[in-house]
Amino acid sequence: MRKGEGRERELVADSGFDEFYQGSRQRVVAFLYAMSGDRGDAQDAAQEAYVRAWQRWSTISQYEDPEAWVRKVGYNLCASRFRKARGRLAAYRRHGTEAPVAPPSVDTVVLIAALKQLPVREREVIVLHHLLDMSVAEVAAQTGTPANTIKSQLVRGRRALAALVGNESWGECLNA
Repeated sequence: MRKGEGRERELVADSGFDEFYQGSRQRVVAFLYAMSGDRGDAQDAAQEAYVRAWQRWSTISQYEDPEAWVRKVGYNLCASRFRKARGRLAAYRRHGTEAPVAPPSVDTVVLIAALKQLPVREREVIVLHHLLDMSVAEVAAQTGTPANTIKSQLVRGRRALAALVGNESWGECLNA
């Protein structure tokens, strides 16, 4: 909680926001649901609109019809989401779906499981060096670690991986 936020909440509660919210929430959500056709989107938009109203309550409470302001903001949020969805649909139609991706091989699953068991630092240097084809110098520069330390972490990581997968040839493959 921000400094002073508790006091802000008390001031907003004292000025009638809670009553306004309780008295208008159902109508606003029903309106947005009827306009958007999606109850979840309507609830999300209403929630965001009420947050914005709460943040500006000292001004909005003075309006002749604060609920109209919340409805308008909620409607604009729904319309914006609709425009974004329409844009995504147009992009989908333009580019089509991505080609299906084959499931990971057994070796990949075993390697990922083994990598998860390594200490984070060893995992990082192995992934950067072997999977992203970065040189020891590049890994050292990215991690801010001396090159000799990177080399030591690579050796330890390779040995640990070989032991975890139960196959010494994996360690040899990574040494290449």
